[in-house]
Amino acid sequence: MPDTATQEQSNTVNRGGFQIFRTADAPSLDETAHMDMADMTPELEAGIGVALEAGFAEGNVVKTLFSQPGFSLTYAWFKSGFPLPLHTHDVDCLYYVVAGSLQLGTETLRAGDGFFVGANKAYRYTPGPEGAEVLEFRGQEDFDIRFLAKTVPAWQKIASAVADRCPDWANETPPSAAQA
Repeated sequence: MPDTATQEQSNTVNRGGFQIFRTADAPSLDETAHMDMADMTPELEAGIGVALEAGFAEGNVVKTLFSQPGFSLTYAWFKSGFPLPLHTHDVDCLYYVVAGSLQLGTETLRAGDGFFVGANKAYRYTPGPEGAEVLEFRGQEDFDIRFLAKTVPAWQKIASAVADRCPDWANETPPSAAQA
């Protein structure tokens, strides 16, 4: 039998198709296991390991705000200059910039801007000097990520960029904190 606090939370969170979610309570994307790594090879795994050792995980925070079959909403904060590798997802994704800025090709996007990426379309962007916070809307609860950097040397280049930026990331706060 659930305790009273758990019962109260479930009653306030889900009442006949109405749900509330809170960023502070949101699990990381890794914890939810909604995103699978596609086409993993030993060389790709080794390359990702090189980037992780350089501090790759220190440059981003990704949380699942809401998910149910057929829909998901993810919050991502990428710190300044985070080298987001070229990648695809197997579902369409709509991005909304909450705070900060990012460079997408020749376009600079700021708070209030957004972009759409179709399924299996390769993309990457670079967060601006204050970083970038985005909301990611997907028409699926579960999706994949397929990195196009497949070799250890490609990931060593990413790791080098991470190592250069990582010391600054320790003191960064989300750009939305400056707006509050």
